[in-house]
Amino acid sequence: MSVQPSLREQIEHEILEGGPIPFSRYMEICLYDPTHGYYSAHDEQFGKAGDFYTSSDVHAVFGRLLARQFDQIWQAFDRPPEIEILELGPGRGLFARDVLDWSKKKFPDFFAALTYTAQESSPALRARLQTTLREHLDAGRAKVPEGRRNGLSRALPPETPIIVFANEFFDALPVEILSTAGKLHLALENHRLHETWLPPLAEELEFLDRYGVHPEAGERIEVPIVAQDWVRQIARATEHGSLVVIVIDYGYTRNQQLAGRHRGTLMAYRQHSASPDPYQAPGKQDLTAHVNFTALAAACEQEGMQVEKLLTQSQFLMGIGENNQFADAFEDCRLPQERAKVALQLKHLVTPVGMGETFQVLVASRGIDSKKTAGLSGLSFGKSSQFSVPGSQ
Repeated sequence: MSVQPSLREQIEHEILEGGPIPFSRYMEICLYDPTHGYYSAHDEQFGKAGDFYTSSDVHAVFGRLLARQFDQIWQAFDRPPEIEILELGPGRGLFARDVLDWSKKKFPDFFAALTYTAQESSPALRARLQTTLREHLDAGRAKVPEGRRNGLSRALPPETPIIVFANEFFDALPVEILSTAGKLHLALENHRLHETWLPPLAEELEFLDRYGVHPEAGERIEVPIVAQDWVRQIARATEHGSLVVIVIDYGYTRNQQLAGRHRGTLMAYRQHSASPDPYQAPGKQDLTAHVNFTALAAACEQEGMQVEKLLTQSQFLMGIGENNQFADAFEDCRLPQERAKVALQLKHLVTPVGMGETFQVLVASRGIDSKKTAGLSGLSFGKSSQFSVPGSQ
């Protein structure tokens, strides 16, 4: 029985075979290697016992509010008999389950038209999805396609209207790293990994010209070419039907970088602790970089999409919850202390001290009346009277 080489041994072997590898390749192996990659080897990265939280770990209201928004999008599509939601990187499937459960309860017409595709590249997480979504998989409302690293795995025909949803997906895509010395690669010397700098590609320099900033002395700047490729793949896999894309992630705009912020955002996360060292524990720690929303928006526009004004997660969720005072959050509360607990969880999602101002929301569409898109509740915050989160006083 052969022993599977460790992640570090695989990286060293690849360098010995082909020479120094770009940082993006190192990041891809660490996160997505089928056997030892961070997202492939286990499914315990999320929540209190793991390395990080997502919004769905906080409270089911995140999925409930998005279910309300998805129902509105279906109506803006003129209530087609079939609609697909394709979630990229659904993890354990908590968000998908919350959306499906709430849609079934509150939006039965939308639910009857819905197929929810949870596209996950990690074998361990796909197995978890089979458990989390069992009820909806058995009923044919959810699909978990075989994993693939690139491109969309649609469950319905390409002309079917689709919502592509990506929550904390783009921040985990491999990035290149540039400095004044060149483009970061990893090489081997005396059986030890070390950094070396080689000339960058013209495409990477052009990216910084258009969407980012060039590094100054001592700086390292990320170039997320893979993220741009994903937008193109989304557009081309959905080019025959109506499309809405919703991206929620932490990130920045070019103007913020020009102002001196978000310059060099690569971080490693392990057990809720952040480190700037991406080499400490290959395959055992999460590697992320903030999302360049200026570049993502431009990629969407280049593919013929209408891009809405960038919002914070706070603005987006408050817009959805405004009409019914967040009844989606409080419906199950029977006692005052339950309501108080939910109010605290909701505040974590929507206030600046929580996730509300850290996360940005990009909405883009194609094949849908722009007035209908602009009328979605998630894009409406500030257009009517503002209010505070119920129970938060």
